[in-house]
Formats: sequence, C-alpha cells, structure tokens
Amino acid sequence: MTIINKDKRHPALWIPTVYFAMGLPFALVSMASVLMYEDLGISDARITFWTALITLPWTFKPFWSPLLEMFKTKKHFVIITQWITGISLMFVAFSLQLPSFFQYSIAFFAILAFSGATHDIATDGVYINALSTQDQAKYIGWQGAAYNIAKFLSMSGFAYLAGELSKTMGPATAWMWAMAACGTLMIVLGYYHLKMLPSGGTADHQVTSLKDGFNTLFEVIRTFFQKKFIIWHIVFIVLYRFAEGLALKIVPLFLKAPIADGGLGFDTSTVAAVYGAGSISFVAGSLLGGFFISKLGLKRSLIYLALAFNIPFVCYFLLSLFRPENITWVYASVLTEWFGYGFGFVGLILFMMQQIAPGKYKMAHYAFASGIMNLGIIPSGMYSGWMSDWLGYKVFFIWVLIATIPALLAAKFVPFIYPDKEE
Repeated sequence: MTIINKDKRHPALWIPTVYFAMGLPFALVSMASVLMYEDLGISDARITFWTALITLPWTFKPFWSPLLEMFKTKKHFVIITQWITGISLMFVAFSLQLPSFFQYSIAFFAILAFSGATHDIATDGVYINALSTQDQAKYIGWQGAAYNIAKFLSMSGFAYLAGELSKTMGPATAWMWAMAACGTLMIVLGYYHLKMLPSGGTADHQVTSLKDGFNTLFEVIRTFFQKKFIIWHIVFIVLYRFAEGLALKIVPLFLKAPIADGGLGFDTSTVAAVYGAGSISFVAGSLLGGFFISKLGLKRSLIYLALAFNIPFVCYFLLSLFRPENITWVYASVLTEWFGYGFGFVGLILFMMQQIAPGKYKMAHYAFASGIMNLGIIPSGMYSGWMSDWLGYKVFFIWVLIATIPALLAAKFVPFIYPDKEE
C-alpha cells in the first residue's frame, strides 16, 4: 500500500486526533482493562500481573525505533498501527465470549500494546518533522490535552458504557460492545489520517540497512550510559513513580471490591465516572505545575513536585480506613490524587528533557529515559494485586505511603547537570 499526502494540512486538523489515537490504546490496556477483568471475575493478582506485563512494549519501544527509519514514511506506520490496534480490539471484543477468554484477550492486548508503542514512535516522528520549531512549541499543549481526553473517554465513555450495559445484558456482552466500539473508532481514525496526516518525512537515508539501524541504536545506548550522573538519574526516575505503580491498578479494584472484602462496593459505571473526572483534574494539575516550575525553577521546585505527586496517596488509606458510603468522598480523593499526579508529573518530564536528554541524540535519549521511567511502575504494578490480597487494602495503602519515602529522598538529593534556563 502506498500512502500519499500531497496537501499540507493545518496542524489543528491532525494533532488532536493523532494524539488521541496515541492515548487510547494505553488507557485501555492500563486502566479500562482492569475494570473489565474484575467484572468478568478474574482475581486481582492475575489482573495486575498481566495488565502490567503487557505494557512493556511502551518501555522497550526505543529498541526498534531505528528500524522505522528504513521503510516508507512515518505517516505509513501511524496509519498501519491504528488499523492493527483497531483490529486487535475487535478480536479482544469477540474473545470475551469464549470459555478461555482471559488468555485470548490478553494475547490480543499484547499485540495492541506493541502496535500502540510503535504508533507512539511514528506519531512523534511526524510531529517533529512536519512542524517548525515554533509550531512544535505552539501545539505542545494540544498533545497533552488530546492524550488525556483519550483517558477520559476510555473511562467515562467506554468503561461507563460497559458498566451501564452490563446491568441488562451481562458483563461479557457489555464489554464486548465497548471494546468493539473502541476498535471501530481506531479504524475510522486510521482512514481519517490517511487523508489528513502529513507524511512526516521519508525513510532516513542514513539508516539503509538492518546493520545501520542497530549500529545507530548501539551508539545511542552507549552515549546514553556515558552521561554524567546517569545512574543517579535512572534511580531517580524509577523511584519517582514506584508508589504510583503499586496504587495504579489497585485503586479501581478497591473501589469496586465488595464491602465484606474491605472495598467500597461501587459499580463499574460509578468508578468509571470518578476516573473520568480525575482525568480533568490531571490536566488542571499539569497546567498549574508548569506555571509553578516557570516561577520557581525546576531545581528549587522538584521536592515540592515530588510531594504533590506522592503524598495524595494518603487519600486512599483514609478511604480504606473509614470506608465512606458517600461517593462525594471518593470523588474528592480521586480528584485530589490526580491533581497532585498532574502537578508532580510535569517535574519528572522536564527533568528528563533538561537533565538527561541534552546532547547529540536528544530525542532518542529522551525516549530511553521515558522508557526507563516505566520501569518504576511495571514491576510494582505486576505484584500489587498479590500484595493487596495478602495484606488487605488498609495495610496495602500504608505500604504505598512507605514506598513514597525513597522517591522524596531521591527528589531532594538528585544531582543536576544543567542550570535552570532562567539562572
């Protein structure tokens, strides 16, 4: 198939849609699937282990990124991966009617994860190559907004729909329709971008063979680990999100778990609505966090950002302790935690951009840093279900709070190489 883009389209016609398409697969795998499998009777330990494990492609995506420079255009890979993601979601939907639905659906989610991670690489390539430096800065906020709208829609849209439909047709059929709707949307977006997306440049002539691709990759890795303070920086970005990895998948399970099991007993549609509101709070926190850094500087503000990121986990301990029946307290807790999440997360992103990425391979080194960052949440997320089953929700959330201490110490003492721009 040959993809041709003769017209230069206005960025507003493709940036929101392509970054929405980037966010939706990750939101479905890491968030909506947790609610789906809980509705279908899968244990917390299996849910957290497998839904965390299949996110690994988003960590290791830099390792096959040089291969995308050898063939076609970046637009080609964006569209192909959107269609693969859509088809994978269709197979996830149909597999839910099978006796061994968990094994089949996890396998299709794994294909989706690899496709989604490849889509990320190609999409960023289009953005960087199709826009001027000025336009890149102008539309950077659109990226984050569109990505978080995908989170919002996956929870307050598709997961909420599944929760409501399950009341009349059962969870398996309800989630089948929700996942099929997601798959249809991704396929439609692929056809839209076939017309609207700029090419993003052709294959890089410096990478003309598999050998050239891997030589470039090895050079990127070698220079990455030669950076000053790189070990300390890796420790910092891994620890920063460690407590988040523990809480990320357990919180929605805790909100849905029966009261007799220590949970709050809310249904899927209620939990989905709460998380949708949390996505909006995340955006507000991100905007305020960026403003805070611009006024104080990253080095001086980092400890405050780390506190905002980690301390709100105390809300879930309080919920597990008092177990309120009033949904208002749940909304307040999730909105507080997600606001702090957004406020503190911008500090980690800027640290990777300003302290780790600078140098010859700035984009590639940022990709490696963001991949390593996920290692802070994958191992802790994989075993969080087992831990919560063993400890109970109340003690588990105490452990989450203890796990924030290394992150706060790392934020306090992490060395900086480059000064803040205003200094």
